[in-house]
Amino acid sequence: MPREDSFTIRQIGPDDIACFREILAVMGRAFEDIETYAAAQPDDGYLHRLLAGDHFIALAALDSGGTVMGGLAAYVLPKFERARSEIYIYDLAVAAEHRRRGVATALIGRLKAIAAARGAYVIFVQADPPDTPAVALYEKLGVREDVLHFDIAVG
Repeated sequence: MPREDSFTIRQIGPDDIACFREILAVMGRAFEDIETYAAAQPDDGYLHRLLAGDHFIALAALDSGGTVMGGLAAYVLPKFERARSEIYIYDLAVAAEHRRRGVATALIGRLKAIAAARGAYVIFVQADPPDTPAVALYEKLGVREDVLHFDIAVG
């Protein structure tokens, strides 16, 4: 495993739209779903508002040349039953050529620091059983709960 200083983790803000689009490209390739992540991306105004808000967190793992190696997208969910928040990792991906180097663990480590600073009490993530590398990573970092997931159509 390379030294931790062989890449950096940076929180993406509203002025980092080009970097965020690179994260989307990495996710599209990593998930083998270019259509979802690249075909109909929001315009710059939408992304600026999303990245400027306090309900969304985007992180990039960058190599020494500034190339995106991986990224994380998470949502802050204010709770109604107590004055606290949860953070949901919606997507986390690392480019194939950069896997097994601690990038995903470093992204989650940075998210943990952000979560603590914001007073969140837990970070949670969903992993599908066939994705054994993701399941192994999350089992290493947290407690597993087996739950059912349902998509409810809106229209």
